[in-house]
Amino acid sequence: MSSLAQIDPEIYAAIQQEEQRQLTKLELIASENFVSPAVLEAQGSILTHKYAEGYPGRRYYGGCEHVDTAETLAINRAKQLFGVEYVNVQPHSGTQANMAIYFAFLKPGDAILGMDLAHGGHLSHGAAVNFSGQLYRSLSYGVKKDSGEIDFEGIEACLKKHRPRMLVAGASAYPRTLDFERFAQLARHYGALLMVDIAHIAGLVAAGLHPSPTPSADFITSTTHKTLRGPRGGLILAQNREIELQGKQEFYAQRLDFYLFPGIQGGPLMHTIAAKAVAFQEALRPAFKRYQQQILLNARTMAEEFLQRGYKLVTGGTDNHLLLIDLSKTGLTGQQAEIALDQAGITVNKNRIPFDPRPAKVTSGIRIGTPALTTRGMKAPEMRQVVDFIHRALSAPTDVSSLEHLQKEVKDFCRTYPLFSPEWYCEVQ
Repeated sequence: MSSLAQIDPEIYAAIQQEEQRQLTKLELIASENFVSPAVLEAQGSILTHKYAEGYPGRRYYGGCEHVDTAETLAINRAKQLFGVEYVNVQPHSGTQANMAIYFAFLKPGDAILGMDLAHGGHLSHGAAVNFSGQLYRSLSYGVKKDSGEIDFEGIEACLKKHRPRMLVAGASAYPRTLDFERFAQLARHYGALLMVDIAHIAGLVAAGLHPSPTPSADFITSTTHKTLRGPRGGLILAQNREIELQGKQEFYAQRLDFYLFPGIQGGPLMHTIAAKAVAFQEALRPAFKRYQQQILLNARTMAEEFLQRGYKLVTGGTDNHLLLIDLSKTGLTGQQAEIALDQAGITVNKNRIPFDPRPAKVTSGIRIGTPALTTRGMKAPEMRQVVDFIHRALSAPTDVSSLEHLQKEVKDFCRTYPLFSPEWYCEVQ
């Protein structure tokens, strides 16, 4: 019997039940993925014991020589992976990474221009309910109603009129390629700093399958999970440029380090940083690019299948790992679809579509992503089968008997693709 089962059987049971959910259901949430056994081992290691406020070689505690090694490896691997001069691997999340940049380069009340949450943006890009919309003057841009693609003319008009201090590029529900150079040209022309949040597409960027913001952006932030397939956490990347603030020249690195710690965080999570280092090492291997290529192929395959079945996709398809399905013509809300699919053993999230008349707790769409199923070894034929499962569930969303039968089919299907498939596990080793 495990120690956890003896000491806390309730938590042990919750973990076991969650493991079964992950094993027996189809995980299609675009922001989720499955890490390797090596990443799990590092995350659950005794590094969790160590307090290490500060940075490698500059700690406020003794006994940090070994965690210094782990953090330095994570930094150097991320530099190699993304081709940058500066990396901070300490942010606890992508939002913390964004917060550090705002605090370092903005004053309360400064204007930021980010993608509207209702059009596919993120809470930390200026949403009114988030600190970024409360501490700063929040401006937003969106997508064109006819195409669903980013409205760059609207961005320029807003930059020209309001002259925000920072332009934020990045999204959490946008299925097309982001034109970072166009964002950069606009930011430079109107005197704004450019922050690019690649949380969703970091793995694609690292593999060279999505344009990199490295040449264009002032700052880049990311999570380390999602397509990057690491532990849950954040990351800051930059070239170490100089900036003049209040008449003083400073390098990005010194400000970013200071405003992350001690500015907004205390001690870093050294077990998570070690797990990040492992994930970066995996991402530097040839197998990772093949994995990212399969993510894209799987997403395109699903998009084609949905279109053939008469579903409407925002922007008409996808260039990346996700697709946004507009359910308006089906008579279902996103909330109803999410519930029906869950009963069928398929996990998605309800999601607002651009210009959605329904509130965020109801929505008119669902968001689907392929990273997690691709990790389990599924390819294009399996994606077609998954779309068939989804279609059947959405065609009879209140038929309890049909959904129960479908759930059994899905469970049998999942058994063919174990969570840590031998083929994938061998590849990342």
